[in-house]
Amino acid sequence: MFAMVLKKIGTALEWTELADPQPGPAQIRVKVTACGVCRTDLHVVDGELPNPRVPIIPGHEIVGRIDAVGAGVDALHIGDRAGIPWLGHTCGVCSYCTCGQENLCDHPLFNGYTRDGGYATATVCDARFAFPLGAAGDDVAIAPLLCAGLIGWRSLAIAGAGKRLGLYGFGAAAHIVAQVARWQERAVFAFTRPGDATTQAFARHLGAAWAGGSDEMSPEPLDAAIIFATVGDLVPLALKAVRKGGRVVCAGIHMSDIPSFPYHLLWEERQLMSVANLTRQDGVDFLRLAPQIGIVTETTRYPLSQANQALTDLRAGRFNGAAVLVP
Repeated sequence: MFAMVLKKIGTALEWTELADPQPGPAQIRVKVTACGVCRTDLHVVDGELPNPRVPIIPGHEIVGRIDAVGAGVDALHIGDRAGIPWLGHTCGVCSYCTCGQENLCDHPLFNGYTRDGGYATATVCDARFAFPLGAAGDDVAIAPLLCAGLIGWRSLAIAGAGKRLGLYGFGAAAHIVAQVARWQERAVFAFTRPGDATTQAFARHLGAAWAGGSDEMSPEPLDAAIIFATVGDLVPLALKAVRKGGRVVCAGIHMSDIPSFPYHLLWEERQLMSVANLTRQDGVDFLRLAPQIGIVTETTRYPLSQANQALTDLRAGRFNGAAVLVP
């Protein structure tokens, strides 16, 4: 197999030929047909997440066909299409796992971070943490749903049922969440980099009731706001934008430091919350609903060998929606 491998934090990925991985007990091997490029991959490459396994093959929005199964795998079969997300394994015995919060497991493994991921022609994963995808839909279009979609879905649930929703940072996750929110008959208010008219037009194209810069105030108080951008300075701005009793949800795995802010921005029972990872039930619920919602992902395709360029373009905001690597 071939893979783009991070051999040293802060350096470019290297095109590498490796032996085909063999699935162990409870594992499957997938021939990768598409792998989304997530901002979390940038955090891994740049060393912003602690203790990655190095060398590591990044990637955790993986779609492919199963071509080998290990002992004890009964629910998935050779030839099935499967989706592999960020959460790759949990211990199953800690207090979080046993109370339905496996996303907070004390001893987890994450695809593309602490175990090899999908920037490759093949990958092995824990079959219990892979989602059957069926035959409908395009592989490239589905790939962003496996993290941008799933984290967005969890963030939306935590944000509550309010009808006026602000989205700070209108990238891969927000462009999916906006479609879900509109299906739920919510009004979406999109906040982009100041002056980014192209992304603001994209947000309005997806049904946003308003789109403007993150330095602007919403035209009306928000019931909730989700921050997808990794900029801590946005937290006080979002708190200022939500109504009394409103929620601000920080959806990223990494964010720059949050500056101090006056207590009155939090007062009146506003809530500041975060989202961590996902549960398998999140995946089951979202992937079941996605076809009904009619989500259309905006994707830019890159050959696997151009993963470094895809990461560079993601960092610079050179495309709308999501980048997807195609082996």
